Amino acid sequence: MASHDESSVSRKKSSDSVDEISTFNAENMQINAKIISYSRTFMSIIGGVIAGILGFTGLTGFIFYFLVMAIMSVGLAAKAGFSAHPYFDSWNQILLDGFLGGLLSFVLFWTFAYDMVHIF
Repeated sequence: MASHDESSVSRKKSSDSVDEISTFNAENMQINAKIISYSRTFMSIIGGVIAGILGFTGLTGFIFYFLVMAIMSVGLAAKAGFSAHPYFDSWNQILLDGFLGGLLSFVLFWTFAYDMVHIF
């Protein structure tokens, strides 16, 4: 059996090695990617409703979508502390993944809200 002094030395060595080597947990990174996907889908829906209520049509609606997604990307980067590597594989996951994936949801809720407010 190791004595108390020996175990504290081994704990100190193991904590030093943890500081030197950063490991990635694949399950946590998958969860983070899912959260980004859900967040972008949610913001696409909210952005579509807002664009419909404000009466955006044509190109202004799509510009509004890309503006909402750009703000979402900056918000996600800020939430990650502008350091992507502890939470994601690369910056592309924060900035680009799902950028166009929510476009169909945006258009659906944009047209729905526009019809509800301005046509009916």
